[in-house]
Amino acid sequence: MNIPFNKPYMVGSELGYIAAAISDGHVSGDGGYTKKCHSLLAEELSAPRVLLTTSCTHALEMAALLLDIQPGDEVIVPSFTFVSTVNAFVLRGARPVFCDIRPDTLNMDEARLETLITGRTRAIVPVHYAGVGCEMDSILAIAESKGIAVVEDNAHGLFGRYRGKPLGTFGCLATQSFHETKNFHCGEGGALIINDERFIERAEIIREKGTDRSRFFRGLVDKYTWVDIGSSYLPSDILAAFLYAQLEVRERIQGMRRKIWERYSTCLEDWACALGIRLPVVPTHCDQPYHMFYLLMPSLAVRQALMAHLKARGILAVFHYLPLHISEMGRRSGSAAGDCPVTEDISDRLLRLPFYTGMSEQEQEYVIRCILDFKG
Repeated sequence: MNIPFNKPYMVGSELGYIAAAISDGHVSGDGGYTKKCHSLLAEELSAPRVLLTTSCTHALEMAALLLDIQPGDEVIVPSFTFVSTVNAFVLRGARPVFCDIRPDTLNMDEARLETLITGRTRAIVPVHYAGVGCEMDSILAIAESKGIAVVEDNAHGLFGRYRGKPLGTFGCLATQSFHETKNFHCGEGGALIINDERFIERAEIIREKGTDRSRFFRGLVDKYTWVDIGSSYLPSDILAAFLYAQLEVRERIQGMRRKIWERYSTCLEDWACALGIRLPVVPTHCDQPYHMFYLLMPSLAVRQALMAHLKARGILAVFHYLPLHISEMGRRSGSAAGDCPVTEDISDRLLRLPFYTGMSEQEQEYVIRCILDFKG
């Protein structure tokens, strides 16, 4: 049996909605299905405005533009994240300041934040790893005391919650991903969540190539023109139609993923304990969206051995982020090995297991059986 790491899930109504979008004659950005996605997400998150983008990367770039990040500004980001989290701000000339992660949730370590803040710090970008919320109470308190903006990278965490409040609704801005590896996808896509209404009008302009075209379509101006910097961040309505089909059955998808996550947790608990392997930590005040399941192995050697063991049996399990602070670009910003010791340790030991919405019980039982055969 061959088990991939990820398999994009189809709910069944995607093609019908795509056909309807084509039939409606509006397949470019901000068509009917885009508006449906905007409304659904804004209502579910109680957010003032949600704008679909072509990727989470582009949503992050919009956030950097909205905050008017300038050369010489500093932005605090975790080292344990995807490169887009950092690139969006570096593109504007900012210097990334890397924060280490907590050893339990693998999220930004809020206890280290204040030591990283300088007079040039313009933003803090917490990443909700695996959809488990960062300690937002502490992060927001520190940011507010210093007058620093918070932008949530919530690529993993749509419909997750921290102390009962949806992830993506704490910072002035937040970003989502609808890449094919995420719980809800359209192949490639993203969204910008705007929680501070002061950013709404300019966000619409930046997203529309720096024009006030959105205001024109609402009848607020009699013609539109170039009024600000911007780019083309609108996804096709064909992609929005695909995404809407997925969001429409969000509870069904989350329920399926929860069963997969809990089966891994239950079946692997004793084996992991016996071999000194740690399963994911989810604090009681966090409601996760069941985005991924990972193992923290005792060492790099044991991690590599389990990867090889599973690969030989047709199962693809993968490691995750490499520490950004010791990457080639990270070192250019002045970072060095040892700056984020927890990140360096975790990166060597983490192994992500196959996890996808349509994973059958038979497929998962095979993965679990092969894992239990591994004796370290």
